[in-house]
Amino acid sequence: MTTARLHDDAALDLTILGDGPAILLPVSTRVPDGEAAEQMRAWGADPALGRTLATALADAGLRVVAADYEGHLAAHPQHHTLTAAQVAQDLLTIADAAGAERFAYYGYSWLALAGLQLAIRTDRLTALAMGGFPPLGGPYEPMLTVTEATYRMALANRDDPPAPAADVQPGDWDATEVTLSPEQAGQYLTLYESLRGFDELAALDQVVVPRLAFAGENDNIQYGERWGNAYVGLADGLKQHRNELAARGWTVELVPGADHIAAMQARTVLPILVPWLTAHLARPAQE
Repeated sequence: MTTARLHDDAALDLTILGDGPAILLPVSTRVPDGEAAEQMRAWGADPALGRTLATALADAGLRVVAADYEGHLAAHPQHHTLTAAQVAQDLLTIADAAGAERFAYYGYSWLALAGLQLAIRTDRLTALAMGGFPPLGGPYEPMLTVTEATYRMALANRDDPPAPAADVQPGDWDATEVTLSPEQAGQYLTLYESLRGFDELAALDQVVVPRLAFAGENDNIQYGERWGNAYVGLADGLKQHRNELAARGWTVELVPGADHIAAMQARTVLPILVPWLTAHLARPAQE
């Protein structure tokens, strides 16, 4: 199996499927079972999502390079080094290991944010697709508030980790217990701290490859007091800046009736992503 050795010197297994223009997917193609799968389903997530996306994109004529970057970070926390620049370098290392000199990228949620950070640090991208995180109007400060709260709770729970809530309801963050270790939580705090003052407009000026942004139209999260009452407006960013993004060359899609979890499902993503990638990777990148 092909592996990439990231900046923490730990190996990350890659899954490579199909033939054609390359696309990097930072997702797991392994389908979990048992308790892990049940916890995902309790939140409305699909345990087979990564495998379904990778297989469908390969079937569409792409060479898919898939790697469980998020899982790698859970197993090998990078508490003090997971800056935006380091994330971008890790993604380039994955592409290098797969022999993908030029490649498209699709990421969802914070992995969409990672794609934007990658795009402004390399000229190797052929296309950028961001789901569930807006390229303009991104909730960087609210996410810093959420990760600060998560880290505090992880520290408090270090010696006596709480059990996951028994009857969790999707989106009920006030009832959710933090089961991350301080190191696991702290790495995301490092990431958002590195993005303080991030100049989105300057970044957008640097991204000239074909570019897509989508989110569920209801993808906005109001956190409670435990999380600093942060409001994370993911759909709001696309709604407020849709015209400007379009003028800058972005394709923007809002998925009717969908929240963060619904908009990440394969049945939602693939009808948006496959035709867009097929159209744009079939011709040279244009501004």
